[in-house]
Amino acid sequence: MKDHLLIIFTRNPEPGKVKTRLAKTVGESAALDVYTFLLNHTRDITQNLQTDKTVYYSDTIAKDDLWPTDRYAKRLQHGTDLGQRMENAFLTAFEEGYKKVTLIGSDIYELSQKHLEEALEALGSHDAVIGPAEDGGYYLIGLRTMNPELFRNKRWSTDTVLKDTLDDLKGKNIHLLETLNDIDTYEDIKNNPVFDNLIKSHKSGGRKE
Repeated sequence: MKDHLLIIFTRNPEPGKVKTRLAKTVGESAALDVYTFLLNHTRDITQNLQTDKTVYYSDTIAKDDLWPTDRYAKRLQHGTDLGQRMENAFLTAFEEGYKKVTLIGSDIYELSQKHLEEALEALGSHDAVIGPAEDGGYYLIGLRTMNPELFRNKRWSTDTVLKDTLDDLKGKNIHLLETLNDIDTYEDIKNNPVFDNLIKSHKSGGRKE
């Protein structure tokens, strides 16, 4: 019997299509470098988890990339907005027989394998697990049963998403993870040595935007 599935939402790493708000400050090529770094980080913290894992791509399924096919299934996101795409991914997982389903994005540098292990363990005794983001959204959502309302009537990418989601979960047994910072703008990585060095290295390489 299938137990748990970890869903990883990613964007295909193409200039001008990832980290667009960050790109306004550092340029499209540097923003792509940052996002590629975050993709690798997400792979590193998920590849050893003892659970099934599926990468959901935004545009096209990449056959040979950083996600090894012996550890990750690969699918395409479907839907007109983020909520619909997440709803469809959860629905597919539950229809396939998974009892617990967790979804994360791929742009949380502070996210660790320990956070994910905590979420997987908490789903054993809670109805839902939420990883709050500092900007008022969330970086992780885990469920034991399908709840379409969680993915509807939300203003995605705003500071109301977490509050509205928790309102939809009133009466449920919820486990909250540590609040983390996701990366959308330059302010989210400013003065972080890892990203400062990445951007400086990018600029010193003489690459043009």
